[in-house]
Amino acid sequence: MHMYDNPVISGFHPDPSVCRVGDDYYLVCSSFEYFPGLPLFHSKDLVHWEQIGNVLDRPGQLPLPLPGAKASGGLYAPTIRHHDGRYWVINTNVDGGGNFVVSAERPEGPWSDPVWIDLTGIDPDLAWEEDGTCWCAFSGPEGGINMARIDPVEGEVLEGPFATWSGSGLKYPEAPHLYRIGDWWYLLIAEGGTERSHSVSMARSRSPRGPWEGAPANPLLSHSGTARSVQNTGHADLVQAPDGSWWMVLLGVRPRGFTPDVHVLGRETFLTPVEWDEDGWPVVAPVPESHAAPGGAWHPVPAPPARDDFDGAALAPHWISPFVRPEGSWSLTEHPGWLVLSATGPTLDRPGYTFVGRRQQHHDCRVTAVIDPGTGRGGLCVRLDEAHHYEVEAGGGEVGVVARIGPLRQTVARRPVPAGPLSLTVTIRTSDLVPASPELTDGGTTGPDTIAFWLGDPDAPDARPLAELDGRYLSTEVACGFTGRVIGMYATEGAVAFDWFEYAPVPAPSV
Repeated sequence: MHMYDNPVISGFHPDPSVCRVGDDYYLVCSSFEYFPGLPLFHSKDLVHWEQIGNVLDRPGQLPLPLPGAKASGGLYAPTIRHHDGRYWVINTNVDGGGNFVVSAERPEGPWSDPVWIDLTGIDPDLAWEEDGTCWCAFSGPEGGINMARIDPVEGEVLEGPFATWSGSGLKYPEAPHLYRIGDWWYLLIAEGGTERSHSVSMARSRSPRGPWEGAPANPLLSHSGTARSVQNTGHADLVQAPDGSWWMVLLGVRPRGFTPDVHVLGRETFLTPVEWDEDGWPVVAPVPESHAAPGGAWHPVPAPPARDDFDGAALAPHWISPFVRPEGSWSLTEHPGWLVLSATGPTLDRPGYTFVGRRQQHHDCRVTAVIDPGTGRGGLCVRLDEAHHYEVEAGGGEVGVVARIGPLRQTVARRPVPAGPLSLTVTIRTSDLVPASPELTDGGTTGPDTIAFWLGDPDAPDARPLAELDGRYLSTEVACGFTGRVIGMYATEGAVAFDWFEYAPVPAPSV
């Protein structure tokens, strides 16, 4: 029997939506202010996922887009479906344009330009009746779930919107998904807010127009008030495997540290089994840390390479940038075999800077890059938003470590360096097991991890970090918002070249 471990997609990959086409599964997640938008994954077994692209991968798909977005704004809660030989994704851009649909003949794309829909709300869903009638369920501006009959090709609203179901009584009913299963239409929603009370609930009706009957056991899934290692469980989608079994993908977090516990990786994608009771209601298992995998063949996907030498013609799909990636701000050809970043803004404290990064996906990890700042300035940054980030920066003949925490910004370490390429490393360690160096901490209660910054090889016998910083300040519970940490390369002055970048998980420290 094959077993799988949760999460099935780690790091900042929230609001998962999934569809199956034959033996293939496709899944999309929210991306908020980051570009490219809406990461797209493929799997053969619901467990091993490979990112095959991004649904919104060219600026022309976002005519009112992310340049005007704010942290945790942008693209919310996509739904992916397959109908009539095409793949469809419906989504909300909360910072411009509202709700839109894109489609493609192949999941790898190219995806169409957006077709905008005149519906006010978030978290839209698509479902079709047998005669081709298309329904869009969404979270309405007044609260509760609304329904509208639409033409997804032309973007026309043909009927509605009208209120359908307001949930079981918890706050923020949202994230609807509508399914025809047997003789019933089922409406799956999230409620309780996306924090510790996040929950999954369901109603059913004989018609998409209602009336709706709530499940007697609502909420069907919630880890609220439990000691389970996975919390904030909600925003789910259902899928049936070829063997007839049912599964739920959903978001959750893995909080750590001293009370009240904080999470730093963002909301991740989890998988849990679903059964059906004799009355036709789903019974959802609590999210397991590990579980027997869906039946059928086991399809492990090779892990993405830990190191990127920037030898390709384009950046890999997991590389993302806040808000936009301006033309001319990056190049793989200016210095072949290097990624050259050209500054578009003087600071990481305001939108408009040049940054290329990837999601932090492991609690304990290590990132190293070889950088040649030339006459410019740049380095490695661990980012949550413009007001919460740490960076190790090279330029002007020195390397420094900078911490931005809310309204405070401070350079906490400096060291002179000669001109030319140098190696910078960030290590992130679970701090409740490995405390920060006594010389570099105030001895107070530490957060969920320790983020250390190094010049040169951290494994050298005499190596000492430039600085060690408390990770709690780069957590959602401190900074607020919907995203997780992203670690990457940046330039704030001139042109800065990176020879390679390596991200690797490291074994969790032992006591």
